[in-house]
Amino acid sequence: MELTQTDLMVDKIFGGSRKGNASDDPLSKLLGVDNSAGFRHLGSRPGISTLKLLVLTSNFKNPDWPDYLDHETGLFTYYGDNQKPGRELHETPRDGNSILKNLFQARHDYEITEHIPPVFLFGSTGTYRDVRFLGLAVPGSETLGQDDDLVAVWRTSGPLNERFQNYKSIFTVLDVSVITREWIKDIQIGKAASSPHAPKVWLDWLLSRKYTPLSAPRSIEIRDNKQQLPDDAHGKKILEYIYNHFKDNSYHFERCAVEIARLMMVDIRTCDLTRPWRDGGRDATGTFHIGKGSSSIEVDFALEAKCYNTSSGVGVKELSRLISRLRHRQFGILVTTSFLSNQAYKELKADNHPVVVISGGDITKLLREKIGNLQQVKLWIGKMDN
Repeated sequence: MELTQTDLMVDKIFGGSRKGNASDDPLSKLLGVDNSAGFRHLGSRPGISTLKLLVLTSNFKNPDWPDYLDHETGLFTYYGDNQKPGRELHETPRDGNSILKNLFQARHDYEITEHIPPVFLFGSTGTYRDVRFLGLAVPGSETLGQDDDLVAVWRTSGPLNERFQNYKSIFTVLDVSVITREWIKDIQIGKAASSPHAPKVWLDWLLSRKYTPLSAPRSIEIRDNKQQLPDDAHGKKILEYIYNHFKDNSYHFERCAVEIARLMMVDIRTCDLTRPWRDGGRDATGTFHIGKGSSSIEVDFALEAKCYNTSSGVGVKELSRLISRLRHRQFGILVTTSFLSNQAYKELKADNHPVVVISGGDITKLLREKIGNLQQVKLWIGKMDN
């Protein structure tokens, strides 16, 4: 079927020509948008009232701006288009950041119920300009307020370490499996909300900001070795640097492991390294805060850090040592530059032990999202050596 006539199905791949130039892009035929950049639109920008639809695309490979789709929650993290120093936050050629600002302002204005442009997400496949449809998205999340869903973040780049800002935004992918061609045609003539083909969950969001995310809980509880390690060259370089930096000083790695745990679990309140153990390692213990205000509680945890080469996994023995130190109503955190072995992972899940596993791949994802690229990670780690 011609791209101009087909429906959009979640996770379906759409391919264009094979000429090796911009004409290969299928999105212009699918939705009528232009054939370049990650931020595309129909209508006049940057005002929300004059935009008919938005298309966000990502190759998910930029280490400085790690766009990410969480399939379990349906949340999509997307970075704006001010990705190099030299410009003010909103002074971008395609007005992408201005569109983001206006879009999220409209999301929090509950009187705007007649028109907010639908947002279609696509990811590059790596083959020519083929794209995968990731879903119909709306700005924000049910659990995020206006101070959290669109945030201006600082970055440093260039030979002079110039500082500049860009947007980090959070979208929710709605539980819509198919976007019909009939709705797309109505969107293109400015009738997104009045169309009889508009998905109900999108209309529910537009009228009352009700979020119905496309969430896909994990079917595989036990991650194999490969799934626990970074899957791209930049992630592997970050992990290799961490391992080489700490492999001869396990005490310093434990300090780093505590900070890594804090990045993942922001409600960690205290975390103190304890005395060395006979095997050269030492635990950390701390408290994790749950709830708000006077109704909140604190739960104790113990942390174990293992700076291992990626060819050597954490086995049953090391995991058992951590589990044996957990007291009643405590949970454990295992931080390793490697992976948890298959047998240890099976025993962990089979016995339902309360242990959070932060593997090498988890570490690199956290650092790329919270700290930045390899150079910025080196600076972050360097501060711990002082």
